[in-house]
Amino acid sequence: MSGAPGGRRPAFPGLPGELVLEEAAGARQRCGEGDGSVPGTLLCTNRRLAFLPAQAPGSRAFLHSEYDVALPCIRKLVAASSFTKPKVLTAASTLKFIPEELAVFCRDFRLLRFHFHENGLAPQAFRVANAIAQAREAAAWLGDTGEGHDGWSCPAEAPLEGEEEEEEEEEGSAATLLFESLRDWEKELKRLGAAGWRVSAVNERFDMAPSLPRYLWVPSGLLDHDLKRIFAHFEEHRVPRLCWHHPGGSDLLRAASFHAASEPGSEDVRCLEALLLGGRGPCVLADTAELPTLADIQLAHLKLRALCLPGAAAEEKWLSALEGTRWLDHVRTCLRKAAEVASLLVGRRCSVLLQEPSDRDLNCLLASLVQLLGDPHARTLPGFQSLVQREWVAAGHPFPHRLGLLRRDSPREEAPVFLLFLDCTWQLVRQFPAAFGFTEAYLLALHDSSFAPYFSTFLFSCQRQRGRGSPHRPCSQTYTPVNGWRDPAPGLPRAGSAARGLPAVWAWGLRYSRQQRARFRNPAGAAGSVGPPDTADPRTPGRPADTWPGPGAGNVFVLTKGTLSPQPFPWRSGRPPPRLARWAPSLESLGERGGGPGGNRPPASPPGLLLPCAAGPSVRLWRRCYLRGLPEAQRGRFAPSPAGLAEELRLLQDRLRAWRAAGPCTDTAGSPLAPSR
Repeated sequence: MSGAPGGRRPAFPGLPGELVLEEAAGARQRCGEGDGSVPGTLLCTNRRLAFLPAQAPGSRAFLHSEYDVALPCIRKLVAASSFTKPKVLTAASTLKFIPEELAVFCRDFRLLRFHFHENGLAPQAFRVANAIAQAREAAAWLGDTGEGHDGWSCPAEAPLEGEEEEEEEEEGSAATLLFESLRDWEKELKRLGAAGWRVSAVNERFDMAPSLPRYLWVPSGLLDHDLKRIFAHFEEHRVPRLCWHHPGGSDLLRAASFHAASEPGSEDVRCLEALLLGGRGPCVLADTAELPTLADIQLAHLKLRALCLPGAAAEEKWLSALEGTRWLDHVRTCLRKAAEVASLLVGRRCSVLLQEPSDRDLNCLLASLVQLLGDPHARTLPGFQSLVQREWVAAGHPFPHRLGLLRRDSPREEAPVFLLFLDCTWQLVRQFPAAFGFTEAYLLALHDSSFAPYFSTFLFSCQRQRGRGSPHRPCSQTYTPVNGWRDPAPGLPRAGSAARGLPAVWAWGLRYSRQQRARFRNPAGAAGSVGPPDTADPRTPGRPADTWPGPGAGNVFVLTKGTLSPQPFPWRSGRPPPRLARWAPSLESLGERGGGPGGNRPPASPPGLLLPCAAGPSVRLWRRCYLRGLPEAQRGRFAPSPAGLAEELRLLQDRLRAWRAAGPCTDTAGSPLAPSR
């Protein structure tokens, strides 16, 4: 690794293949609005912007979460001087003055400020500022096929010094499943106790559906030969498959939309009936049309990020401007929909099919939230990581596109769906802290790591791309948490899970110290279940089991805004089914035993089910994430003025009165609105 000449600095534990382009010894990182700062060395490499404090400890991980920012994570770079106005730096711009300060605006809402006010720093400050601007533009090493990673090399020794990653520190806790092997899929299916389902290798070569994982959960009675008949009738060939099995007998499935031009024969319809119904009771189609669109999510996130910049809005109107972003509205909508589906799965024995045109964005979010509400194991740290691996990574969520890591990408493809999911998860952790085995600090670390191109987790759009890696420079070595970068053992296959030797994001020891990782776990949280779930009947006591309208099992229903409506089986009728009013109870009736809408007390939740309150002020702003770029937030002083707070309270009271006038103010399960905590 090469480096520019400069003063003495702590040893820089670089990434594999990382080169130091420029450095400025004696720079200082500002800690807030005041004079507080940390002295050290600012480095620009071909991978990141790194700051090494002068008093750095001797043994450090080679990714320093507090002082690093990956080049793709830099949204804007501004140079400032006391003699001229600030200038936004790009690769095409020409810096004509010596910067006294560099402000780095990050996609993860961080704002880093570096000062060069010591004598003799002028040449270094000028060079490092230009180097960052140039390197940021040249850092578009991500591509649809994984190309552009040829700058990586794989050293023979582990890059950590005395720091071993302990992914599972709690005795007896289950390991994170990556769902890249048949064994992982079989292990999880056994944990769920999903009798009547099996692991199919029909897509093992990705020839049936390139964006689906190698292995799928399908009914045991459906042969692969029959399953192949169904692929062509769904968008991107993403057929229905099992996501989660509830111990009460209900099943959660997900799929893309039906192909508009498909003309299935009688045998195809028979196979689809076996897949969706199969004697397991009624099937409920729950599409994502009620959820925000990708464009809605992107626009709200842009507005939120702009609002969280210094000086973006007057304090008196800040809360109104926050509501105007619609970000919290989108969080509420997702929580409501997830609670509806989870309540349906727990309260009725049925199959629920989540449908989205692509099955790669909002289905990932909704399927994950439903399992967080209904499965205690998903609320443990290894269970949550396994959930993300299965419902996002293996399921083919296009992380590089949605996170905006592809420079040549159309802006219309950017939409931080995964970050919206993390916000929804934070809301659940805040409302039910004792139910989760991980903390806000963990969610914040995962949020920031999604922009770091050091891990295979977020670099690719599906398992097929992750397995192919780069055709330019194949790397035979892989990363393991304890041994670091090593050659595979003789005779073992060089699995695509290595993604050309890059570790998964779950190798937290590469980026966070042992003390930081200790704060990821909630010692007071529920441990969850690592074995088969409790098979006790979780349905709400006092309500008849499986009370469905019409002739009973075999029916197909549509879930829309908390209401179930019958419809003909797909493809049996060329016309859209009518909305039948003869039986369309709201899902709020699931809480009838506890009083229901307008009752005096909330309903009794079945064991293991979380019913969040998604109404009004119960959904909060994730301040620790979004406000950390504000100097006021860094100093703990952000608050509206008394006059502004009074005005904001008046507006919120007006909205609350409007909600109450429209009907009972309840949460998603019919619970009376709980006071904001």
